[in-house]
Amino acid sequence: MADAYGKLTGNPGICFVSRGPGASNAMIGIHTAFQDSTPVLLFIGQISRTDTDREAFQELNYHNVYGDVAKKVLRFNSAHRIPEQLQKAWNIAIAGRPGPVVVELPEDMLVDTAIVDDLELITPSPSAPDPYRVEQLLDWITAAEKPMIISGGAGWTHQCNTLLEDFSQRSLIPVATSFRRSDTFDNQHPYYAGELGLAPNPELIAATRDSDLLIVIGPRLGDITTSSYQLLTQSSQSPINLDQKLVHIHISAEEINTVFHADSGITSHPDAMLQRLCDNPIEITESQKETRKSRIDKLNQSYLNFLTTPRFTDADVRMDKVAAMLRNHLPGDAIITNGAGNYTTWAQRHYQFRQFGTQLAPTNGSMGYGVPAAVAAKIVHPERMVVSFSGDGCFLMNGQELATAVQYGLNIIFLVINNNTYGTIQMHQQRHYPDRPLGTGLKNPDFAALANAYGAFGITVTLTDQFGAAFDQALSCDKPALIELKTDYF
Repeated sequence: MADAYGKLTGNPGICFVSRGPGASNAMIGIHTAFQDSTPVLLFIGQISRTDTDREAFQELNYHNVYGDVAKKVLRFNSAHRIPEQLQKAWNIAIAGRPGPVVVELPEDMLVDTAIVDDLELITPSPSAPDPYRVEQLLDWITAAEKPMIISGGAGWTHQCNTLLEDFSQRSLIPVATSFRRSDTFDNQHPYYAGELGLAPNPELIAATRDSDLLIVIGPRLGDITTSSYQLLTQSSQSPINLDQKLVHIHISAEEINTVFHADSGITSHPDAMLQRLCDNPIEITESQKETRKSRIDKLNQSYLNFLTTPRFTDADVRMDKVAAMLRNHLPGDAIITNGAGNYTTWAQRHYQFRQFGTQLAPTNGSMGYGVPAAVAAKIVHPERMVVSFSGDGCFLMNGQELATAVQYGLNIIFLVINNNTYGTIQMHQQRHYPDRPLGTGLKNPDFAALANAYGAFGITVTLTDQFGAAFDQALSCDKPALIELKTDYF
């Protein structure tokens, strides 16, 4: 929930947990926030200062536990210094590449008293691009034949979407989005080329490799976005593509050149970079305009074909059709959440995100994310529709948060795609060790009945044609609703 809040607001999501088991349970969320570049503050109750290093009840060394997945681990040892250290924790969480900060609160310190003044929270100044690098990029854009933009990543805002649309149209450059960052460009825009994620469009992969100028604005160049680090290489033997200029724009200098050699690495907040690009004229010849527009039209049509191509047409519940129904009927500001699993590809491939802040999905592939993220989203935006996708195994991770949705009267629609298995794992088992599945079958509850037991509305769908009516019932029930979709596919 704290991660989802941080994604939606840009301010740190706040989470309090007990020490030991509570802190260990929070590790999944902190790892998610770290890989997703989400500002989060995790406060952990800690043993008394006098008992440190005695292996006291539930004692853990959080500098060791969180050392690789948090931007910083702090301990508040003095009540007098809480304002100073809290300001520091907040600033670390949002400065540069945002991320999680862990704060230890020794239990004996929490009963200390101190008279202190509150400190104002200072918003760090965003990084801005080097003017020379901007001019160089503009020159490369003018000279390029097949440029492409990849958007997403840390620091993105609604303003970034507006600026990117303006810049892409003036420069005639198609836009692809990075893994689970599809809401950083309007998917219904004629310049949209698709998402570079799991099971991407092969034609988009080919076009990205063929681009002579690749402008990456915001994302880390992680393994999913880059197809296991092969997307930007010339061959399996060469770490670079000699026929392609790579411009990597990232909010933090530490990310640039960590995996791929960038011809130009630019440390900048995406908003500042896009603003500079939009402030400068783009000089393109008539011949270039015709060539680029033709390429944009071809890529967009390929994306639309990929979007609408039917899959598993013999399934009783066609998830491509379910996603298409949602695509055609949900408002543009509806928030879609999901966790991890094969079921997520339905929303990724067959739904269209139209504005920023409508996709909440973990780039670290954390199961169980969709349900609590939906709860946080509805609390932050009670006026907006929130739809949560979960697989059966994914829902069982954190489905108990349905109780929270009922407690607070949050009219969320939870979709549970039930195939009675950990589908992704079984798929890989079948691929590498045919007919030898192990530990992936599930004996599931009746999810619709479970929802009713929580006080929500529950309904089961076993045929595609039943979904429309079920969704209408879920919309009109005036309380949290769960639709179980039974399928044999994974």
